[in-house]
Amino acid sequence: MTTRALQSGAPAAARNAAVNPWLIAVLVAFASFMEVLDTTIANVLLQYIAGGLGVSQDEASWVVTTYLVANAVALTASSFLARLLGRKTFFLICLALFTISSVLCAYAWNLNAMLLFRIVQGLGGGGMVPLAQSILADSFPAEKRGQGFALFGVAVVVAPVVGPILGGWLADNYSWRWSFLINGPVGVIAFALIAAILPAPKHVAEQRRQLQRRGRFDLVGFVLVSTFLGALEIVLDRGLEDDWFASSFIVDVAVVCALAFILMIPWETSRRNPMIDIGMVATRQFGACFIVMLATGAILYATTQFLPNLVQEDFGYTATWAGLVLSPGGVVTMLMMFVVGPLTARVQPKYLIIAGAVFAALSMYEMTNVYGDLGFWFFASSRMLLGVALPLIFLPIMTASYDGIPPGKTDQASALLNAARNTGGSIGISLANNVLWDREQFHQSMLVGQAIPSSVQYQDTLHQMTNYFLAQGSSLWEAKQQAIQWIGQQVQAQASYLGYMDVFWVLTLISLLAVPLALSLRKSKLGGAAPVGH
Repeated sequence: MTTRALQSGAPAAARNAAVNPWLIAVLVAFASFMEVLDTTIANVLLQYIAGGLGVSQDEASWVVTTYLVANAVALTASSFLARLLGRKTFFLICLALFTISSVLCAYAWNLNAMLLFRIVQGLGGGGMVPLAQSILADSFPAEKRGQGFALFGVAVVVAPVVGPILGGWLADNYSWRWSFLINGPVGVIAFALIAAILPAPKHVAEQRRQLQRRGRFDLVGFVLVSTFLGALEIVLDRGLEDDWFASSFIVDVAVVCALAFILMIPWETSRRNPMIDIGMVATRQFGACFIVMLATGAILYATTQFLPNLVQEDFGYTATWAGLVLSPGGVVTMLMMFVVGPLTARVQPKYLIIAGAVFAALSMYEMTNVYGDLGFWFFASSRMLLGVALPLIFLPIMTASYDGIPPGKTDQASALLNAARNTGGSIGISLANNVLWDREQFHQSMLVGQAIPSSVQYQDTLHQMTNYFLAQGSSLWEAKQQAIQWIGQQVQAQASYLGYMDVFWVLTLISLLAVPLALSLRKSKLGGAAPVGH
C-alpha cells in the first residue's frame, strides 16, 4: 500500500468515525448478499417459471441469461457512475432498481415481461457489489479493513450456496414468485437504513471536476466492453443447450464477442479516461489476482451447481437434502471468514492463497472418488474442505489486488474483480457442463461395448438378477426383462459417476492453477486490505 493511500485513508476513517463501521459493513454486505443470491436462485426455479408462464424450460432459461448479461453491463459502467454521482447516491439508485424490479419479476404476467424485469434487476444489482467493497474500504481504518472485508466475503461466497436452497424451498412450499417477492420488504428496509446511516462522501464535486478534466464518458468503450462481456455470457450460458457452433445463433454471438474484444483493446489503451484500465489487468500483481479470481468463481459456482445435481440424479436426494449437503460448507465458510480476516494483516497474501488453493484441490480430488455407496457426510465433508479454502483465497486476493493501485482507481479495480468472479463462474459452469456431457457419452459407449450379451460376465449378472426378481414374485419373462433393465440402469449410473469424476478432476487442476499465480505476487504492505478509493 502506498503512502498516499495511507494518508487518504486517515481522513476517510475520521469522516466516518461518528458511525460504527461495522453497522455500515452489515448493511452494504446484506444488500450485496441479496444481489449475489439472485445470481443463483433462479437456476432452481426454471421449471416452475416455465409452468407458471406457459413456456418451455429452454425459453425460461433466458431468465438466467438476461440477468447475467445485464449484470456484466452494469459492472462495466459502475466505476464511472460511482465517481460521477457519489458512491452513496449510486448505491441507493442500484438498490432501488434492484428492489423494484424484484417485485415486478414476482408479478410478471408473461415471459417478455419477466425478461424485461430481470434485465432491470441485473442492471441494478451489477453496481451494488463493487460499490460495497469501495464503501467498506472508506469506512474502516487501514488496520481493520481485512475484518470488514471478511463480513463482505461472507455475503459474496455464502449467497451462491443459499440461493438454490432458498429458491427450491420457497418454490416447493409456496410459489416461485416468492423467491423474487421476498426482496421487496428486505430491500425497502435496507434502502431506508443505508440512506439514514451511510455518511455522504464529501469528495463528489472534486470527482466530477476530475472527470471533466479527463474527458467525457467513454461511450464507445462502454459499448465495446459491455458487448464483449454480454456476448461472452450468452455464449457460455447457451452454448451447450444450443449445440455450440452447430447453432447459427451461437456463431453470430461468438463473432460479435470476438470483434468487440479485438476493437476494445486498442480503443481502451488509447483513452485518457477509459471505461476499463486494460493496463491494470496487464500488470503482474493485479493481473495474477484477476486470473485467480476467475478460477475462484469457476470453482465456487461450478461446485454449487454440480454437487446438488450429482446427489439428486445419482443418489436419489430430494431438493431439500441436496441443499443440506451444501450447508455445512457454508457454515465453515462463515467461520473461516472471521479467522482469515485478521490473518490478512499478518500473513502475506500469496501464502494464504496457496493454502486455499491446496485445500480447494483436496476438496475436488476427494470428489473424484465418487461411487454408489457414499453417504451424506462424504459430500458434506468435501464441501466443508472447500469452505475452508474459499476465504483463504477470496480475502487475500482483495488485499493483494489493491496493492499499488492508485486511490482514484479502486472503484475500477473492484468492478474488474467482480466481473472476474461472475465471468469465472459462467466459465466454470459451462466447462463443467461440457466435460460432464462429453465424458458421460464416452464412458457409456465404453461400458456398453463391454456389456455384450455374449460375454460370460453379462450372462452371469443376467442370471443372478433374473433369479433375484423371480424371488420377488415376478414371472420368468418379467424377471428377465427387469434384469436387462437393471443392467442398463447400472451402465448409465456408472457412466454418470465416471463423468462427474472427470468434472472434479478438471476442477482440481483449476484449483492448483492458483499456486503458481500466487507465487508470482510481490510482497504486500500488511495492515490493511485496500487503499481508499476516491
